[in-house]
Amino acid sequence: MSTNSKARRYGLLAAVGLGILLNPLNTTMISVAFSRLEADFHIGYDVISWLIATYYVASAIAQPVMGKLSDLIGQKRVFLFGLGLVTISSLLAPWSPSIGWLIGFRVIQAIGTSSLFPSGMGLIRSSITEKQAGALGVLSIFTSTSSAFGPVIGGFLIHYGDWPAIFWVNFPVIAISFLLSVKFLPKDGPRKRLGSGGLDVAGIVLFTALIIVWLLFFLSFGSGLKVWLLLLTGIVLGFLFYKYEVTRTQPFIDISFLKKNLNICLVYLQYLGVNIVFYAILFSIPSYLKQVQHLDDRIVGVIMLALSGFAVAVTPLVTRLADRSGIKMPLIIGSSFLLAGVLLILLLPSPSTGHLIAVLSVFGIGIGFQNLSLQAAIFSFVPKEETGIASGLFMTSRFIGTILSSSILGAFFSGGVTAAGIQDMAMICALIVLALLALSIGMPGGSKVVQASKSLDK
Repeated sequence: MSTNSKARRYGLLAAVGLGILLNPLNTTMISVAFSRLEADFHIGYDVISWLIATYYVASAIAQPVMGKLSDLIGQKRVFLFGLGLVTISSLLAPWSPSIGWLIGFRVIQAIGTSSLFPSGMGLIRSSITEKQAGALGVLSIFTSTSSAFGPVIGGFLIHYGDWPAIFWVNFPVIAISFLLSVKFLPKDGPRKRLGSGGLDVAGIVLFTALIIVWLLFFLSFGSGLKVWLLLLTGIVLGFLFYKYEVTRTQPFIDISFLKKNLNICLVYLQYLGVNIVFYAILFSIPSYLKQVQHLDDRIVGVIMLALSGFAVAVTPLVTRLADRSGIKMPLIIGSSFLLAGVLLILLLPSPSTGHLIAVLSVFGIGIGFQNLSLQAAIFSFVPKEETGIASGLFMTSRFIGTILSSSILGAFFSGGVTAAGIQDMAMICALIVLALLALSIGMPGGSKVVQASKSLDK
């Protein structure tokens, strides 16, 4: 590889990596700002929960929509559009006159950051044909590192600049990503025609309604008649969406492709389960350390680095293993580490700080293996021209898993975080991890990521 091609590869990876880290960074930083927001806007935690939920819902919907748009009108165009939306939202959010305005600006931010992953994955897929697992490993480091340091960065920013600072910190990241994008991202080809079914607007509307109804259903357990009405509505909308999409020549979501390719459906299901477990741990353990162990916020942030820190540390190993033997073995190893982490919690009725560091380290290794392997699976099972929409649905499954984890936490910690609640949560996580292990064992062995990708592109 020539020096010039190496520079373009690294420049492309840096531009995309800085863009896609904005979503996990802004997802995790705001978690330490809740008390300041409650005080400034004179609201309760029930309103704060909408600040969280709307971001996840907007992201879950926007990921596949922006993925489809990137496939149609160009990946670079959508990537730069996403950076623009994040710039606007980060500029206006600190001046929000009410919590409603802040929620609105966060929704714009969610749409912007959701434009970056599917378009960025498409750019990587189309531009980097050698050592694709290595490229995915680099991107995984960007996202894992931002998740790891998000709470720590947010804590320091709020301490020295109050909650608006968590929006201002986006500007240098956006600026560098933009400059690198202009220089290194390949030009888009001609736009595909959006007429005669090019953009399935009705399908997007039905999909949006379907996602919102099902997410409200999962967040409404124990609401009596309301939850049954949501369940019925979700089933009806799902049927209507299916019947409509199978009749389209250019559907928003190719149902026929999903029916023929069970493997990618299993990838989505597995990623959903991984994120239920990950966010259940990510959101519950800090509260346990503060409310039960009575540790300082800064110490809690450092302890939580074990989770994402180990996920980053194993990335080179997972990259080599996936390139050499395919994705099945890394998935089995990752599921096994997650199971070990859950068992450690179940075996320790009142875990100490040291025990929790060990648990987080084991979980981090499992998450590192799972995340990178499942991202590589998209390249193995999806044709190149559908990378955008497939990547968008991949991230939608992540956000659905995040919201389902919130339902689990609400069920077990409504009266406060306790050691007994941690144990109960771990039991549910154990069942999910056992299902993940079974799915990993059943996953086709596959070939190397690049070879599988090339065979699909022919």
